[in-house]
Amino acid sequence: MKTLTMNSPIVSLAALTVLEVSPVEMVEIAARTGYSHVGLRLEPATPEEHHFPLVRDANLRKQTLNRLRDTGIKVLDVEILRLKPETRVADFATIVAVGAEFGATELLVAGNDPDEQRQADNFAALCDLCRPYGIYPHLEFMPWTDARDLKQALRIVENAGRDNGCVLVDAFHFNRSGSQLEDVALVAPSRMRYMQLCDVAGPRPADMQEILRQARNERRFPGDGDCDLLGLLRCLPANLPLSLEIPCVQLQAQGVSAQQRAQLAIDKTRALLRQL
Repeated sequence: MKTLTMNSPIVSLAALTVLEVSPVEMVEIAARTGYSHVGLRLEPATPEEHHFPLVRDANLRKQTLNRLRDTGIKVLDVEILRLKPETRVADFATIVAVGAEFGATELLVAGNDPDEQRQADNFAALCDLCRPYGIYPHLEFMPWTDARDLKQALRIVENAGRDNGCVLVDAFHFNRSGSQLEDVALVAPSRMRYMQLCDVAGPRPADMQEILRQARNERRFPGDGDCDLLGLLRCLPANLPLSLEIPCVQLQAQGVSAQQRAQLAIDKTRALLRQL
């Protein structure tokens, strides 16, 4: 399978795109469909989602590491840690160490604490925990969390005051949070080390639960929706690594395999990048 050229950004297969397959199979799919990297979900986003316990299962971890070595696929990011009112950052030490074992350089973080100062303090402590491993925590804004949009996420990261603290732009959340292209100019390039790419269809729903449902189940491949992805990409640092996070539960229900969906995602992304 032809991979992207040397001048193209890193393209990584996100776990949510193929959540039904094991990490071992995900790495194999990435290798077969032209990705250079994957993202691993070390902690589930919800209690209900199907989860492969990489942190607890040493054998699964070994199998995944072996497959990464055999295929040459690398790990871009690991996810997902949540900053909550009751969070003790020291409790994340094992997860961060496992992320480092996989060679990840980026860590996805959600802000679920309405006390913004405490959220910033915990984010700072997480940055300190990650620093010896060379890992950069990224606060991902999502409109139903307590880091609702790009401006708030940036404010929290800047308040944390750590040079390895970053913000994560996800095209879906960028659209549904009402963030604007001019907001991106407020972010120093050093605060953005990768982004999550997908497309979004239709106007922003008034119901937050519907936004959440769409985010987890019903995204579109790049170019198949209504988001100004070219405008967004042009505002971001050149050749920013792209994590393709495109859950399509309807396609999965129709029998479109994880490998087929991963292939569609990267093919559509290539077509989009050719327009830049």
